[in-house]
Amino acid sequence: MTLTHLGTQVLTTPRLRLRRFSVDDVDAMYANWASDPEVTAFLTWPAYTDKEPLREYVAQVVASYDSPASYHWIIELAADATPIGSLGVVDTDEAIDMVEVGYCIGRPWWNLGYTSEALGAVIAFLVDQVGANRVEAIHDPENVASGRVMAKCGMRHEGVLRSRQRSYRGIKDASMWAILADDRT
Repeated sequence: MTLTHLGTQVLTTPRLRLRRFSVDDVDAMYANWASDPEVTAFLTWPAYTDKEPLREYVAQVVASYDSPASYHWIIELAADATPIGSLGVVDTDEAIDMVEVGYCIGRPWWNLGYTSEALGAVIAFLVDQVGANRVEAIHDPENVASGRVMAKCGMRHEGVLRSRQRSYRGIKDASMWAILADDRT
């Protein structure tokens, strides 16, 4: 297999629409998830306390869409287009057709199945259309909810990698999960 990069495409599920970031998303991102310390507690980046760095980040993401190998989605509710989170490819290894994904979702939408729904759609897109053989994700072992999301999407827990990631809280272990193209057949 070889990855056939298609760029960030609009993906839809029964309750969600995954679309490209827009510079107009900054206010909703800040209000709905990026400024919430509970949302970012287990992420590599701390909660934003100012919109300007978030605005700069979003501008970088929007500029990245010039590359067909860029995959960054806003997760929004299909019913009213409310942005509730984000999901993207954070690493790629072309030699083994592997992509690593990461996501976050605002607290009001936790435990409602939205993250699993979004991740499932992205896994299907990356495997079926981009040609990924392996889609992987990691989470802080303390964040068991993230592991439940990965399990719901058919990912398998492959172990805990000690001192694998750096976050704003220091060097942390990482629970590794993955799904192979063959796992989906």
